[in-house]
Amino acid sequence: MYKQYENPEELRNIQLVQVDILREMDRVCQKLNIPYFLTGGTAIGAVRHGGFIPWDDDIDVVLLRDDYERFLAEAPGELGKEYEVVNTRTEPYFPACNSNLVRKGTYHVPECFKNCKYQYAMGIGVFPYDNVPEDLKLRKKQIRRAWFWSKLCFLRATPFPVLPFDGWKARLVHGICAAAHGVLVLFHVSQRWLNRQFDKAATMYNGKTKYVTDMSDTNPNNWLVPVDAIFPLQRVPFEKIEVNLMNKNHELLTKGYGDYMQLPPENQRKNHYPSRLDFGDVDLKQVSIYGKQQ
Repeated sequence: MYKQYENPEELRNIQLVQVDILREMDRVCQKLNIPYFLTGGTAIGAVRHGGFIPWDDDIDVVLLRDDYERFLAEAPGELGKEYEVVNTRTEPYFPACNSNLVRKGTYHVPECFKNCKYQYAMGIGVFPYDNVPEDLKLRKKQIRRAWFWSKLCFLRATPFPVLPFDGWKARLVHGICAAAHGVLVLFHVSQRWLNRQFDKAATMYNGKTKYVTDMSDTNPNNWLVPVDAIFPLQRVPFEKIEVNLMNKNHELLTKGYGDYMQLPPENQRKNHYPSRLDFGDVDLKQVSIYGKQQ
């Protein structure tokens, strides 16, 4: 969903903090020899704008599952003291099935999570790519299973997700979601347990097929790619730093978005407008050196 920022400077400062976090991730991944690459709208921004899509307010990166697990295990010991990795393994109320690399002491809480016990910090989304089978029936079964657990993980955190429709349909779905949330809370079903069930579904074919995708996405088939299309990675500018894109980035973005070089109409744009925003002790003048002139 999209809501325009009333203060463009506020949005730009969010972007600059995230570029700083991405710079730190790139530094650590290079030191540890862990390959990562930009995905989704962040990859479009790198190609089309040389940085952020002008209205965007998040960064997403992907790692193959083994590299993702290495990052979770080894990166915390290499990160600067201002940064940390969060997920359901470190934060019991973290509402998603991925991880975030965040700046400590900050807040950037999307409206849909404003009442959650875990309050999102400014950060970048870190997602694993897992294997999926070539057999369409088996793939659909795996995707449905992963979708089910990822949505329960989300509903454990909030009873009122943002929906792409309104009216009676929205009221009906919100009622169902609120009931599901109540049951999960009543029976003390933890985010951590739900995330483990998601991981079991997402990784059930790992090491067995040549195709990988982001199993937490709404439509994983949009991002299905053979592993040999990822490497060797491209090194490209993003704002004033350099980061990684997959080798066949153009082909994947075309598959997922069509003509991604054209700006979409406003009703097709997305961001994460915050209900709570706090830059903490971030030196905004310092992080501005990583952003190009607007």
